[in-house]
Amino acid sequence: MSSLTPLLLRSLTGPARRLMVPRAQVHSKPPREQLGVLDITIGLTSCFVCCLLPAGWVLSHLESYKKRE
Repeated sequence: MSSLTPLLLRSLTGPARRLMVPRAQVHSKPPREQLGVLDITIGLTSCFVCCLLPAGWVLSHLESYKKRE
């Protein structure tokens, strides 16, 4: 059984190696208008509040979550 495993894996991955995946031609331009300090501050603050604050809440209350009452 173990001697057949490499043959099976090669037969499964063989067609996947030959597939041609087209690459996207992505070109970027400079922004139409520059972001101000206030815009960047609001964006970073909202990312902090949405992502890091809930994780911090869970980590700070981890001991109370471990208790089974």
